[in-house]
Amino acid sequence: MPIEAKLLEILVCPVTKASLVYHRETDELWCRASGLAYPIRDGIPVMLEEESRVLTDTERESLRG
Repeated sequence: MPIEAKLLEILVCPVTKASLVYHRETDELWCRASGLAYPIRDGIPVMLEEESRVLTDTERESLRG
């Protein structure tokens, strides 16, 4: 389930306060600054650092483009 654009404008990384990028394939919100991915479960972003995962080098590279 895609995240609403308005919600994406409001949400920030809880670690860096940087903006997030929605990644459709994994249904996650990715942060360029922290290199963390936050899951979206049942349409609800889980914005807890302990629930996030570290992006792989390949995933981080994809954010640069």
